[in-house]
Amino acid sequence: MQNKYDVLIIGGGPGGAMAGKAVADAGLSCCIIEKRPAIGAPVRCAEGVGSEISDYIDLDPKWVSSTIEGALLVAPDGQTLELNPKMAGNEVGYVLDRKIFDRELVWNAANAGCDVFVKSRASSAIMKDGKVCGAVIETGGKTVEVYADVVIAADGVESKFARWCGIDTTVPFAELETCVQYLMTDIDIDSGQNAFYLGREVAPEGYIWIFSKGNRTANVGIGISGKMCKEGKRPKDYLDAFVAKHFPQGKIIELMPGGVSVCKPLACTVADGLIIVGDAARLSDPITGGGIINAIYTGKLAGEVAAECIASGDCSKKALMKYDTIWRSSKMGKSLARNYQVKEIFIKLEDEKLNSIVKSVSTLDMETFDTKHLLIKLVKYNPWLLKEIVTLKHLLE
Repeated sequence: MQNKYDVLIIGGGPGGAMAGKAVADAGLSCCIIEKRPAIGAPVRCAEGVGSEISDYIDLDPKWVSSTIEGALLVAPDGQTLELNPKMAGNEVGYVLDRKIFDRELVWNAANAGCDVFVKSRASSAIMKDGKVCGAVIETGGKTVEVYADVVIAADGVESKFARWCGIDTTVPFAELETCVQYLMTDIDIDSGQNAFYLGREVAPEGYIWIFSKGNRTANVGIGISGKMCKEGKRPKDYLDAFVAKHFPQGKIIELMPGGVSVCKPLACTVADGLIIVGDAARLSDPITGGGIINAIYTGKLAGEVAAECIASGDCSKKALMKYDTIWRSSKMGKSLARNYQVKEIFIKLEDEKLNSIVKSVSTLDMETFDTKHLLIKLVKYNPWLLKEIVTLKHLLE
């Protein structure tokens, strides 16, 4: 590990890997540090992505556990809405194998010239006159200071590094989804379909997912609002009840706890010498909690902007704001703004209204299934939603 790089990247997930490759491709020196001893493990993710991932990266078939051709939405009363390929549009996608996917993204960065160090942890930020200048790294039983013109924080929802740099990264307790997931085998599923179960008795202010990992194997997990957790009503309690009912003979071969933010993005995702990407910037989708594609997009963008600023000799907050401005005005940024408001509406709905919505949606013929078009249709078939949805009018036009 060198004592100085052009760019230092904290975190070896998809965001960090894409940032590292972008910087290395620009001919600059960079280093990724990852606190875990292995890239991609343990998996703390449902691993699902929409087909639009191909807009951001060339998807290698060996990264894919299952190709998803449809989705099933199950209402609290058991009504189901099946989304076939014609209806599901960009909701059709893939379930990845993150142990392979993450590793290969980091390999791509390494092959481009980026240094990579695992079991290496940032313990504090190096600051000078309010500017981020690097990080103190614990690696190989020693502590070293590593300096950089730009540090990219890609350290996930915990995001300690940005906090050390003076940025408030606190996630409101009510907007931190507490999650538990089992990797299960020997279960009866449709291997080409993902399923989502809604309802306050099943998953209060959240949902249960079944994401196919291939023949008779799936990620079966749950995320619920932190404020709904209590003794005997933890995510694992709800998940165990669901599994006992639906997959009593299934085998659990992995258990993975975790959390995901469903709050607004950070007010600003740059500072002098610092760029924050992916989950560290609170860029997971407020409705689904998904963040892989957003991390890929913002990681690559961060690497490109960092390289431009270093080339120009200006790594100030003002110069790095190009990153913040671009992602906020992008399709991703607009989607995050809209979906946060949608989430705030739908988490307050009682089960009876969710049942009504699913029933009405089952009558719709939709060529494109996305949040914007779905909301427009829902208002038509559920007039009582108009009062709520009117607050989103400017985002639906």
